[in-house]
Amino acid sequence: MRIGFLGTGLMGKPLAQRLLSAQLPVVVYNRTQSKLEALREAGAMVADSPEEAIASSDCIILMLSDAAAIEQVLLSENAKQQLKNRTIIQMGTISPSQSQELQKQVVGAGGDYLEAPVLGSIPEAEAGKLIVMVGATEEQFQKWSNLLQNFGSDPRLIGPVGTAAAVKLALNQLISSLTTAFALSLGFVQNQGVEVEYFMEILRQSALYAPTFDKKLQRMLDRNYANPNFPTKHLLKDTNLFLDAAISVNLNASSLSGVREILEIAQQMGLSNQDYSSLFEAISPQT
Repeated sequence: MRIGFLGTGLMGKPLAQRLLSAQLPVVVYNRTQSKLEALREAGAMVADSPEEAIASSDCIILMLSDAAAIEQVLLSENAKQQLKNRTIIQMGTISPSQSQELQKQVVGAGGDYLEAPVLGSIPEAEAGKLIVMVGATEEQFQKWSNLLQNFGSDPRLIGPVGTAAAVKLALNQLISSLTTAFALSLGFVQNQGVEVEYFMEILRQSALYAPTFDKKLQRMLDRNYANPNFPTKHLLKDTNLFLDAAISVNLNASSLSGVREILEIAQQMGLSNQDYSSLFEAISPQT
């Protein structure tokens, strides 16, 4: 079985490398061809177009930035003609409704579709320690779980297509909300002349503590947001997706609107491609 991999950016590249390390035949495609050279050297076949990658593969994994990119790469007139009898596994972060629409398009073209978004960043992807959430039928899950175990040892079937996408968005909402809340508290204690480590010692001993605070603390203290595992622009995209989905089911998501504003300010400050901890700059700008 040959695996096609469309999208080899920050997360896609280590995931494709995991498949190659497992001695699986892999065909890769990326709109930026320069991102494929290391995978070519590792043994991947490099496709010149999405259509070539799809036609050369039995199963195609998507790790693309958003639904618009997926539509452009997977659902062009030429690409759709190649989907018959192929399985698409969508692993990026999109909304439940977007995933369900993709399923409709793929099945309509004669293919099969499931979603498997992941929680974790580049180190977990490289080590095969991601949390893999699957939206699929039981039959699909049983068929593809061995493949997905290359990315995380315990893939979890959440429910039908849309449910795993929902859990992924819910988790990413916590990333943006928790990080913004922590940045605000950190900026405040700094402003008040409190020794940061005193604040952190108390926080770590409390029920309020989340490990992500320590993961982002040094970046914020140093104001160094280079070499991101997850850039600001992607967190803003996911926050907007969550807001739209939550509002559509009559949830009061007004608290998240302020978080979105912080992320938008960070983006306006030129921090789109920096680590999302750069939202600290929007909350506590240097004077």
